[in-house]
Amino acid sequence: MASAASAPPTPATPGNLKRIVAASLIGTTIEWYDFFLYGSAAALVFNKLFFPDSDPLVGTLLSFLTYAVGFAARPLGALVFGHYGDRLGRKKLLVLSLLLMGGATFAIGLLPTHATVGSAAPVLLTALRLVQGFALGGEWGGAVLLVSEHGDARRRGFWASWPQTGAPAGQLLATGVLSLLTAVLSDSAFTSWGWRIPFLLSGVLVMVGLWIRLSVDESPVFKQALAQAEARKAERGGDAEKLPIVSVLRHHWRDVLIAMGARMAENISYYVITAFILVYATTAADVSKQTALNAVLIASAVHFAVIPLWGALSDRVGRRPVYLLGAAGIGLWMFPFFSLIDTGSFGNLILAITVGLVLHGAMYAPQAAFFAEMFATRMRYSGASIGAQFASVAAGAPAPLIATALLDDYDSSTPIALYVIAAAVLTLIAVGVAKETRNRNLADVDPATDAAPVTTKTADARTV
Repeated sequence: MASAASAPPTPATPGNLKRIVAASLIGTTIEWYDFFLYGSAAALVFNKLFFPDSDPLVGTLLSFLTYAVGFAARPLGALVFGHYGDRLGRKKLLVLSLLLMGGATFAIGLLPTHATVGSAAPVLLTALRLVQGFALGGEWGGAVLLVSEHGDARRRGFWASWPQTGAPAGQLLATGVLSLLTAVLSDSAFTSWGWRIPFLLSGVLVMVGLWIRLSVDESPVFKQALAQAEARKAERGGDAEKLPIVSVLRHHWRDVLIAMGARMAENISYYVITAFILVYATTAADVSKQTALNAVLIASAVHFAVIPLWGALSDRVGRRPVYLLGAAGIGLWMFPFFSLIDTGSFGNLILAITVGLVLHGAMYAPQAAFFAEMFATRMRYSGASIGAQFASVAAGAPAPLIATALLDDYDSSTPIALYVIAAAVLTLIAVGVAKETRNRNLADVDPATDAAPVTTKTADARTV
């Protein structure tokens, strides 16, 4: 039994690996579609439908507050999904997260508005947003780990970056559907009933995602670690393992803090560039709603294309150099970003958002492999999810809210640019003190002692 448990995991065949990547990508695309759809709707119509008695900008602030509530539930999702994902496997939890997210999004499309049920409408909206956040808190870690633990070690950064493209793909899909609807429907028709269509469409997308996600195998690295844990348990006479969260906080607390710091610039910049910009462009820069949506649509397509390229580069030069480049770049870009948008030119709007998302991709692409390589297998889902999702409460959750409040108070983009620059400095510090993880072997960990992954390039290439 011990020898079977210690046998190296069998690498996925190229065809099987591509199917696993596709399953993770499609699932994350659907979940991010659901999540970003809410953010776009919060900027465009929810202030009128669910907070109609407020001043327009205050109504936008309130709708972004319900948007931020979804982030508050993400750490809880990370804890619950991480715990069971480390105990039961990645695949089962990914199926559950997809069902929860899709169901909540479909239900939002059926919600009565303030005009129908009064104050109950924003309460129901907030409750469903909490379900969305809980599901997404468990989705990210499982999706990137399923690919990371199946993939070719020499190209882990490239393969693991593909689930990351689910974010721009979901943004692309959500923005594309909204852009199409705002183009073919009048403002009154879109506000009355058209906004419901993209939320109801989520039900169809979830069925497709489930069909693909159910067809993949569990991670071989996880199955090996589980077999080793069972062998040790039998040798010790049935002693229970430590809870994954306990092991994470005991042995990987530094890695959790690094992951949280690394997320600051990545998370804050993304939601400023894609969600808040719909408010800023249409109010401060007097750009039409359709023009702003089209600019985000084009930039998201470029973002999708560059993420695998940044991931591949991280396989060559390391996770840290690529990540540091993105963090420094996004900080330097913020003042030119807002200056270009202030011109009101569609071309400048596209340039500003596209460059911003390309620099964001330099952080987001290596993040999947970087975080996965920090943690031991039987606590990897918990560690990666906790580090990523707890940071989102302080970073992505309040970002559109803080940016909108700063705009309201100062009537200037300067404080908003400084806000993103401060986040970039935090990320530069966190990633700067981190150790390079590119050559770590995901399978070469002694779960009996919860040892950190061993930096062994040859073993990594051979066993993962």
